[in-house]
Amino acid sequence: MTVHFQPKVSPESCPALVLNADFRPLSYYPLSLWPWQDAIKAVCLERVNIVSQYDRTVRSPTFEMRLPSVVSLKTYVKPSRRPAFTRFNVFLRDRFTCQYCGCGDDLTFDHVIPRSKGGLTTWENVVAACSPCNLRKADRLPVDVRMWPASAPFQPSVHDLHQNGRLFPPNHLHHSWMDYLYWDSVLEP
Repeated sequence: MTVHFQPKVSPESCPALVLNADFRPLSYYPLSLWPWQDAIKAVCLERVNIVSQYDRTVRSPTFEMRLPSVVSLKTYVKPSRRPAFTRFNVFLRDRFTCQYCGCGDDLTFDHVIPRSKGGLTTWENVVAACSPCNLRKADRLPVDVRMWPASAPFQPSVHDLHQNGRLFPPNHLHHSWMDYLYWDSVLEP
């Protein structure tokens, strides 16, 4: 099926907010969004309900549909109780800030107790660090270089990451999403 957009509308400008069957977003950061193609496919496969729509339409010779702006899954997906240990989630836990100097540029992650000294790659031993701080600390212990993380590393809960994610709302928040999100900031007209 070939789908045509109305003039001057790019597909990237019409993502769908994906809600679980309980009408909560699957995730806040990154915000659970699907490209318009995935949203339409899920609608056609009857995996989601359309909750809200854009004023924009897609058409093919035999099909016409307003683009979904909010969809909810028909089947509840049980959220994970513990977030995955990923570089992104470490940065999110540490609020995208170097735990040694406080800057937010050129982030890497640092083993507080270096791996060369028996440190493990775990939530409790890894922090966000900018490249200059990471290079300065190198494979030494914090006491040896007088560099201590601003916050002790810990294993966050999904709730912790969602709370931190709300501090970094995406650039695009469509007005139809606001009943399902916790941001009170700038709305896109």
